[in-house]
Amino acid sequence: MIRINLIKSEKAVAAPKKEEKGKKPVPTPFIIGLIVIAAAAYFINQQKAIGKENAALDEINLEKVQYREVEATLNQVNEQTETITKKIALINQLKSHQDAAVAIMDELSKSIPYWVWLTEVSYENQVLQIRGRAVSNNLVADYMENLEKNPYLNNVNLISSTQRKMRNNQFYDFAITAKYVLPAPSPPPKKEGAKKEKK
Repeated sequence: MIRINLIKSEKAVAAPKKEEKGKKPVPTPFIIGLIVIAAAAYFINQQKAIGKENAALDEINLEKVQYREVEATLNQVNEQTETITKKIALINQLKSHQDAAVAIMDELSKSIPYWVWLTEVSYENQVLQIRGRAVSNNLVADYMENLEKNPYLNNVNLISSTQRKMRNNQFYDFAITAKYVLPAPSPPPKKEGAKKEKK
C-alpha cells in the first residue's frame, strides 16, 4: 500500500549564528574628544604652573625691592652715624684744643717777665709759635730761659729778633717756637679695696 504525505515537510530552521566575540571598533569622534580633553587639561595645568611661577617671581621681586629699601636705609644710617662720629671727634678735638689753649696761655703768662708782652700765639701739632715785643734782647733771652724751665715746654728756639722804633721808643719784635708737651691725664679714682675675706 502506498502512502502519500500531503503535508509539506518543514525545513529545519537554522539556528542564528552567534556574533563573533571581540572588541568593537572605537568611534573616531570619541578619540578626538579624549584628545581634546587631555590637551585642555594639560593646558590648564600648564597655566596653573606658570601662574605659580609668576607669583613666586613677583614675590621675589617684591623681596628684592624691600631688601633694596632696607639696604638704602642702612646706608643712610651708616652715613648719619659716620657724620655724627666725625662731629663728636671734632667737638672733642676742639674741646681738647680749648683746654690746651687755656693751659698754654697759663704757662706762657707764668714765664713772661716785665716789659715783655705777647702779640700773637698760635698752636698746631703741639708746636707753639710765639710772637711778642720786648724792651731789650736781654728780656727776650730771660723769657726764653723761663720757658725752658717750664716742664710742659721744650725745644725753645729763637726765630727772629728785630729792633723797631716808634715815637722815639725802641723795642724788639721777636718770634719764638716751642713744643708744648701735653700733661698726662689724671688717673681715674681708685675703687675701694675688696673686702677682706672672713676667716
